[in-house]
Parts: sequence; structure tokens; C-alpha cells
Amino acid sequence: MTDPATPSIRPSVIRNVRPWGGAASDLLLHDGRIADIRPALPARPDEISASGEFDGRGLLALPGLVNAHAHVDKSWWGLPWQSYGGEGGTEGRIRHERARRDEIGMPSARITANVLDQLVAHGTTAIRTHVDVDLGLGLRGIDVVREAVAAYDGALAVQIVAFPQDGVLRRPGVLALLERAAREGVEHIGGLDPATIDRDPVGQIDAILALAAEHGAGVDIHLHDPAELGAFQVELILDRVERLGLDGRVTIAHGFAVAQLEASRRRDLLQRMGDLGVALTTVAPLRLPQLPLHELDAAGVALGFGTDGIRDLWSPYGTGDLLGIAWQFARASSLVRDEDLRRVIELAAGGSAGFAGLPANRLAVGDRADIVLLEAENPMDALVRTPPRQAVFGAGRLLVG
Repeated sequence: MTDPATPSIRPSVIRNVRPWGGAASDLLLHDGRIADIRPALPARPDEISASGEFDGRGLLALPGLVNAHAHVDKSWWGLPWQSYGGEGGTEGRIRHERARRDEIGMPSARITANVLDQLVAHGTTAIRTHVDVDLGLGLRGIDVVREAVAAYDGALAVQIVAFPQDGVLRRPGVLALLERAAREGVEHIGGLDPATIDRDPVGQIDAILALAAEHGAGVDIHLHDPAELGAFQVELILDRVERLGLDGRVTIAHGFAVAQLEASRRRDLLQRMGDLGVALTTVAPLRLPQLPLHELDAAGVALGFGTDGIRDLWSPYGTGDLLGIAWQFARASSLVRDEDLRRVIELAAGGSAGFAGLPANRLAVGDRADIVLLEAENPMDALVRTPPRQAVFGAGRLLVG
């Protein structure tokens, strides 16, 4: 991997790649974007090296992967092994993390850089990350993440959610911290299980959506609550989106409830979500029903994939491979047809760039040069095999390879 602090390698041409598995092409780059796409021309390696061009060796080219739900501030990646301890469940994990995070030294720019390194090594070039905000940390985690991201000098697109992991209303002072984060330019305000964490769904949802409306921020709320309890909170969110004019600015993370509703009830809820531009993100949990891809598409509900926390005090699992999450979603959803597999890879690779504040990336002329190269026959083959990433470019800069 290229250290983000080292001098930039920005080729003018990526030669001989197959965008989306099509014909061999040369991608001409300028100012971090794809300036032109032409049929591949033969070139000797010494010519490529001399001219600052990059030899793609016939590899499959896809847009950079989009991690729509990460926690880059709260991992122990790069530190000695940390054994799982404490109690299970959301409350138990919150308590355990609060008890040990200072001992581990998180958040820190070094640990966050380790996590970013893993994500980029697996082809991710755009990220929406939740960053803990609470009475013990204040906004320090946001500063840490911004410092680590700045080392990439624009090659990595990152948006931050000020995330109240320990609740909003039950901890007096957290709401003021969220408001300060919004005033200081954080892109999104977060929330967490309004009914089961704060035990005041109306109060939490009113508070965080009002903050977003006042400060022009988005909202990205964790909602783990199941079935009708979860659906009730989704409806509360939709009511306030409509009332406050927050169309297109709200995301529900996890949203397990949507997959657990009776079909006609789910259809009506999804249609209203689509009409108001309320999006969903998933980490494709194996023990729960998956969000229904075809129904989301039919209702116009945007879907993004995320790695969630990786190798943290909640769980030792996770590699940072967003393509692996897409594979998990497709496999658990029993998707096998080419058109469905391709749809999943489109969402994982560039189609969900809006979650990181970017236009969708389709490897077209004018698109940001976020590109990942893999040894695969076509996008479907890349999804089902998740081969190693051979090269990764962020805004035209070589980050891996």
C-alpha cells in the first residue's frame, strides 16, 4: 500500500483495463477525474514507466467501493489482540467499551489511520463513518478522524456522523454536543434506538431531526429494534422528515424491522420512504432476514453497504472488506441471477457514493477517478470470489498497487 503521507503517484493514463468487464480500454485521467475512455493501445512497459502511465494488465476495473456505515474511530486494529469481555447486548457492549477505551488509547489518529489503511487496501475510496460523541469524549473523536483523513489529501472521500453511542436524552449534555458538532460542520447527526436506549422515541427523534433541520445537516440513525416497534419509529421519522423538509437527507442504519414486516405493510412503508428519500444501510447480518433488494429498488429506496465496526470492543470480527459485505448480502438473500449479482456490485462499487457526499460513480467520462482493479472475469465473478484488490486509485491517485 502507498502511505498517504508519501508523495502522490498520479498517472495520466491507466492502460489496458476492462471497465465493468467490457472491452480493453485506456482510462485518461485529469485533475482527479476520468477525462476520456479509449480503446486500449499496446504499450511497452518501459514506455508506460517513462510516461507516468499505469499498466492495468487487462484487469477488471470497477468504481471504488463505498462503505456507507463504518466506525473508524473505535477499533483496536494494529494493537495486540484484545479478548472479548464484558456482557453481551447493546447495553453491555456500551458499558464494556466505555470501561476500556482509554486503556486501549482510542480514539486516536494512529488507530484510525490503521482502520482507514485496511479499508483502502480492500478497495474502499468513499466512507460514511459514525464517530462517537459523548460526555467522556466530547468531540475529540471527530477531530481525530479528521486528522487521519487529512493525510489522504482528498484521495479518500469521508463524511462523518456525530454518533451518540451512549444515548441522547438519557445523558444530559449529549444533545448540546451534537448541536456543537453540527455548528462546527459535521455532515450528519446520529441517533440510536430511540425506544430502547432513550426510552423516548418521540423525544429523541424530535431532537435530532430538529437539529439537522436547523443546521443543514443530514441524519443517520441506528435502528436495531425489530418488527412493529422498529416500524413505529420509522413512521415517526418519516412524519418529521415530511414536516421539516428533510427529504433526501435521512438514513436509517440497520433497519431490521423493514425485513420483518408483513408484505403489504412493508410495501406501504417502503413506498413512503422512497417518496421522502429516506435511505437504508445494511451490514448484512447473517442471523436476520436481509433487506429486500427488489422491493427497495421498486420503491426507490437507496441502499448502501457498510462494514460497521471492525476488530473492536464489540466484536473481534471484520476485515474491512466492503466487497465481502456485499457478498454476504447477496448470498444470504439467495441472489444468483447475473442481473441481481450485478445490481449488488453496482451498489457496493460507486452506486452508493451519495452516502459519502459524492455523485454516483459509473466509470464514465467526468466521474471521479476512484477505481479498483481486480483479477476477475466480470463484476459478478468479482462479487462471488472477492479476489484481492490489485490496485486502488482515489481521485486519480494510486493508493494501492
